[in-house]
Amino acid sequence: MHNFQQLVSQFGDFFSVRHFPHSPATLYEPGEYFLSWGGKRIRPVLCLMGQELFSELTNDAWQAATAVELFHNFTLIHDDMMDEAALRRGNETVHKKYGVNTALLAGDVMLIQAYDYLSRVNHRQLPALLTLFNKTAREVCEGQQLDIDFEKAEQVQLDAYIHMITLKTSVLLAASLQMGALLGGASEGNCDHLYAFGKNLGIAFQIQDDYLDAFGDPEKFGKEVGGDIRQNKKTFLLLHALEVASSEQQKELIELMKQNPSDKVARVLDIFRACGVEAWATELKEKYRQLALHHLESIAVVSSRKQPLLELAQYLLQREH
Repeated sequence: MHNFQQLVSQFGDFFSVRHFPHSPATLYEPGEYFLSWGGKRIRPVLCLMGQELFSELTNDAWQAATAVELFHNFTLIHDDMMDEAALRRGNETVHKKYGVNTALLAGDVMLIQAYDYLSRVNHRQLPALLTLFNKTAREVCEGQQLDIDFEKAEQVQLDAYIHMITLKTSVLLAASLQMGALLGGASEGNCDHLYAFGKNLGIAFQIQDDYLDAFGDPEKFGKEVGGDIRQNKKTFLLLHALEVASSEQQKELIELMKQNPSDKVARVLDIFRACGVEAWATELKEKYRQLALHHLESIAVVSSRKQPLLELAQYLLQREH
């Protein structure tokens, strides 16, 4: 059994090869450039951990994990284009460096390469893996579109926001775990519990991310807080504040979003505090954390095999940056 950090290191070594042909360089170099930045590798390592929960690691899991990581990076290239972002991890984004048309193609070919790796899985579960991978890929696109829709919507219900986050972020975490479990020979019931663990963990993680953006310590968070507030992003915090605020506070929040004054972040945070948003967000995160742990506990394997996933949940949900 390996822990998360050991698998991150091993996957980093496995993944640090060239993934594309050399020619035409104008198409393939942008992808290599983007992949060279590294990353947290959470999703592919979840795939490895999913298999190791039920069996020994096999080559099939490494191929599936690589497919997951390439798919994730494809979504990031396209996300940056949609957000018109100039930087990611301190580097110039692909569309800024190489142009929008090339970035579009670089993302497309990265998705195709993901399927190429998945097709190398030599396992009777390959049809089930493909079905799950395709369903997840569709859902991530649905989540991204809902996120775009919500930017224009005047009102968004909390349930709708959770649904969007589930599709945009959580299903890929959940599917990565389940892909590994399928390769490990897990039963349908165990696969379902592991998927639910990943899904609820992802929602708790997003609540924490929204919370840290507003209330985190800039020294520990690693960036200036209030970015979501400045961009008028509809986060868990804003939606709850709009729901429970007095009519006067609601009016002020809407005005602040329209006018963007220099003291906007401080004033919005004052309203958040007055509405009890901090305690509410902590409670909501805990609700999804407990749901995730309940499903992990329900998986029918000896508890010692679950320890790496338990430690990962604690690591992801106790971070301050």
